[in-house]
Amino acid sequence: MTDRFKLVALLPMKAHSARVTSKNFREFAGKPLFRWILDTLLSLEEIDRVVINTDAREILAEHGLRDGDVDGRVMIRDRREEICGDFVSMNLVLADDVENVDADAYLMTHTTNPLLGADTIRAAIARHRQARETGEADSLFAVNRIQTRFYREDGSPVNHDPDNLIRTQDLEPWYEENSNLYLFDRDSFASTDARIGRRPAMFTTPPLQSVDIDDADQWAVAEALALYNRETA
Repeated sequence: MTDRFKLVALLPMKAHSARVTSKNFREFAGKPLFRWILDTLLSLEEIDRVVINTDAREILAEHGLRDGDVDGRVMIRDRREEICGDFVSMNLVLADDVENVDADAYLMTHTTNPLLGADTIRAAIARHRQARETGEADSLFAVNRIQTRFYREDGSPVNHDPDNLIRTQDLEPWYEENSNLYLFDRDSFASTDARIGRRPAMFTTPPLQSVDIDDADQWAVAEALALYNRETA
C-alpha cells in the first residue's frame, strides 16, 4: 500500500481522421505522430500510466506499441462501439476511462499536440496540484494568451475602441482554450461530466509548443517547427 499520488495520462486515439488521412499514425518529422506526445508523457516520472482509448489496437501494434509496453506504463483500452465515430463527444470517451482506470488525477492530451514539451507538462501538473491543495481550482486547462483587436462579422469592434486606439500590448488579454492539455480528478469530472470542472484554472502554454493539428496547414506548420527544433537543439 502506498500514499503516492497517482497521476494517469489519457491519450485517446482513433483510426479514422476526417481532414488529414490516418493522421495519428502518419509519419511526422521522422516518426509516427502519436509517438511524439506519447514519448514525452512516458519521459515524465510524475505520470504513472498512459491510457490509450482506441479503436486502432492493430494499427498501434503495426507501429510497435502493445498493451503493457514500457514496464507496464502503457495501457491500451479498446473503445466501446457506442462511443466510436467522428461525432462522439470526447467527454464520453474520457468518462469511460475515468470510470475504469483509478487515479488521483488525470492528465488528458492529444496526439495532435506533438510539440508540447515535458517541462511545460511538468509545470502544468505542479500548478494543478497547488490549485487543488489550496482549493483555488478543481481542474486546469491549457490556453493561448492573446492580445489583439477582435471584430465581429459585421466589422464592429469587440474588445477595443477604434476612436481611442491603444497599443495591443495594453489591451485586456483574452484566453483561448487550445486543447493541449487538461488536468482533472474524478470529482471535478463528475461535477460537469466534462474535463473542465466548475472552478478551473487556466494554464498558458508557450506559443511554439501550442500548435494543435486539425488540418493540412496546421500539420505543415507543426512539422516545420519540429524539424527546426531538431536542427537547433
